[in-house]
Amino acid sequence: MKARFSKYILNFKRPAGTSRGILTQKETYILEISDGDKKGIGECALFRGLSYDDTPDYEEKLNWLCQNINQDRESLKHELLHYPSLWFGYEQAMNNLSLGADRYFENDFTKGVDSIKINGLIWMGSVDFMKEQIQEKLSQNFDCIKLKIGVDWEQEKAVLSELRKAYPKEVLELRVDANGAFTPQQATEVLNALHSLGIHSIEQPIKAGNWEQMRQLCQQTPTSIALDEELIGIIDLDKKIQLLDTISPQYIILKPSLVGGFSGTDEWISLAEERNIGWWITSALESNIGLNAIAQYTYSKYPKIPQGLGTGSLFTNNFPTPLILKGDKLRFKR
Repeated sequence: MKARFSKYILNFKRPAGTSRGILTQKETYILEISDGDKKGIGECALFRGLSYDDTPDYEEKLNWLCQNINQDRESLKHELLHYPSLWFGYEQAMNNLSLGADRYFENDFTKGVDSIKINGLIWMGSVDFMKEQIQEKLSQNFDCIKLKIGVDWEQEKAVLSELRKAYPKEVLELRVDANGAFTPQQATEVLNALHSLGIHSIEQPIKAGNWEQMRQLCQQTPTSIALDEELIGIIDLDKKIQLLDTISPQYIILKPSLVGGFSGTDEWISLAEERNIGWWITSALESNIGLNAIAQYTYSKYPKIPQGLGTGSLFTNNFPTPLILKGDKLRFKR
């Protein structure tokens, strides 16, 4: 086998607001593994400022992977343990090498006979911009919407309140994502307010790494808490067990490019289900290459609730995709 990689810069159609700032570009790396006439494509979806493997030697390690592509899988996994997005790209490329075309898994999703229900994502911005996005999602028949919060809580709460008055929780499920924006003291107030508004859950109310404070919040909260950034950089099995047993969250959010690809996500799901902790899978601004692979993997895990997958529509220069969105259902076009 031979392997090579190329860097690719994705450009946002419009600036994307998060509590970490405004994003206009997203850097990523495309890995190609060839074996004779066969070729497999994967995306090493580095997320600057968030990925555990956002390190100065990232390209050097990716080059090492290409030079050592014929080593056995376990040796490569051990070497790339602290580079979850590189391992994710390798897993994709190897699966694609085996299955060909745009396929990474063989299931009813890739056969085009079933779909994945997703939530509609509302980006931060002015109140009018958020309302505009909400109306667009509602017109597309989404009944589960996720809003980014944590920039101006009072305004955000007003938008949520207005939305809830028009659509009761039996009609519209609302999730929010704080990206660690609140202090523990603020988080308690926010959790109570969210409960009064019938909000399904909040992702990462406080910054990752504060296990004891997060444990207390999860123990006392009237609104379900989902860990997100908290999982990033937790590599060892024992540490994963320790985190879940210490905090006991209601949900965990799994981003394959950030938690060690398919195998890393498998491990988290297994541990969560053993503890009756809910989960869902989300994308993390991958290109259509990584998004396609994540969607196919997600279906293979038989999700029971709406998933947080993107649709590939954020960028002006994305790659072609077999994924299509019909209402709130993501489908694979054969």
